[in-house]
Amino acid sequence: MSEKSNKLKIFINGFLRENPLLVLNIGLCSSLGVTTSIFNGIGMGVGMTFVLVMSEIVISIFRKLIPSAIRLPVFITVIAAFTTIVQLVLNAYVESLYNALGVFIPLIVVNCIIMGRVEAFASKNKLGDSILDGLGMGIGYTIVLVGISLIRELLGGGTLFAGTAFKIEVLPEAYRIGIFNSAPGGFLVFGILAACLQAWKQYQANKENQKSIEGGAQ
Repeated sequence: MSEKSNKLKIFINGFLRENPLLVLNIGLCSSLGVTTSIFNGIGMGVGMTFVLVMSEIVISIFRKLIPSAIRLPVFITVIAAFTTIVQLVLNAYVESLYNALGVFIPLIVVNCIIMGRVEAFASKNKLGDSILDGLGMGIGYTIVLVGISLIRELLGGGTLFAGTAFKIEVLPEAYRIGIFNSAPGGFLVFGILAACLQAWKQYQANKENQKSIEGGAQ
């Protein structure tokens, strides 16, 4: 595999093959807690991506200098520093989003997605690859987060972009499905999206198998 192909694989890995939410099933608590609106989903996704990329950068640079005995405390300290930056920036410039995300912002520190990638990838790979991994995982996480938010906000609240100046009323109140505003609604949407991804992956696998059989027959 060429260097270019390998880097592309690292970047797109978090989109489908190892998507943090739909495939690895980590970080679900905060993800399903904030996805009641697209605004929240985008805000959480961007914040998580920033912390993930910056943490991977720092850990990758100093990976050979961090003693293995204290690596977890060091990882948590680095992640906490960038989480604090996100928290202060949101509080200063996007107070409505800061209030909406609430306790889930400081919980980024212990999010399994960031800790998992820092431990499994950044602490073992070069800076460039770590940046690509962080971006890929962060974008994959954000895409799913926004997808869940879109469905829940539309069906549960009947709106799009609630909490912003671009709020659009789509469904009359009589046609809204209240369960999508609650935790069970979040798990329902997540389950449907995860099932769709697994169905697509199975379809692709069957397609490849069919090609192999046809190639062998020739």
